[in-house]
Amino acid sequence: MLTTPLMADESTQPHPLDRLWSFANVSVNYLDWSNGTEDRTASNAAKSDFMFLEIEGGAGFSWGEFYGFFDFENPTNDQFDESSGGKDNFRTAGKVTSHIYLGDSPLSIYAHLYDFRDYGYNSREQDQILGLGYRTTFDNGLWFKPFIGAARVQSNSYTGMNGYMAGWVAGYDFTALNQNFSVTNWHEQTFGRDDEYLEQNYVGDTAGSVGTNGALSLWWHPSDLITTGIQYRYSDNKLGTPNDYQNAMIYSVKLNLL
Repeated sequence: MLTTPLMADESTQPHPLDRLWSFANVSVNYLDWSNGTEDRTASNAAKSDFMFLEIEGGAGFSWGEFYGFFDFENPTNDQFDESSGGKDNFRTAGKVTSHIYLGDSPLSIYAHLYDFRDYGYNSREQDQILGLGYRTTFDNGLWFKPFIGAARVQSNSYTGMNGYMAGWVAGYDFTALNQNFSVTNWHEQTFGRDDEYLEQNYVGDTAGSVGTNGALSLWWHPSDLITTGIQYRYSDNKLGTPNDYQNAMIYSVKLNLL
């Protein structure tokens, strides 16, 4: 007598589009550059404090995960803000990142795209990264996702391969005084960037081949609906300014939609 194995009910099989986790929020944010940053950048991509609106979200599946945001900087200003000499132009910035899992291993194919546009100066830069990622969660709850990849850039002045980028995102949730908090950090290190890019895409001088970009954040979650936080924003040899450290504080209030 021939027998056949029992077929699992299709309804019990996870669908590729079933989300394992997801989140979405909209936020109001104010970025306050340090006085030193404003002094150091006065003649090379001058920095000015600004407000921005952000849409942010992410989702995870059995085969990969995605994250993205889109910012509207100085949303009430004209494309070219005459009162600030262009420092407070209307601008947009957005990023999408993804980890496509390599089987059951913690390794992944990592990709990210970052796009920045200053409409007053009709300038644009888009960074495209493709490489490998890694995902791990420690016993204490700290999660850590480093990556490294080849970089390509498209901009008004230069389009082509532009060295490499390595970095990470990390976070840790904790409770204090019966309140929920979390600490997060994103960090990007670019290196081996193209000489022509470093000469054409920076103001006043040629930038060094290594660039640093990131933020360290503390978030308070008073309810499921509201998150508020402060972020320490830092960069060096980035954001159009060569060979100068730049730092700011960002104050944020988020409305959680998912």
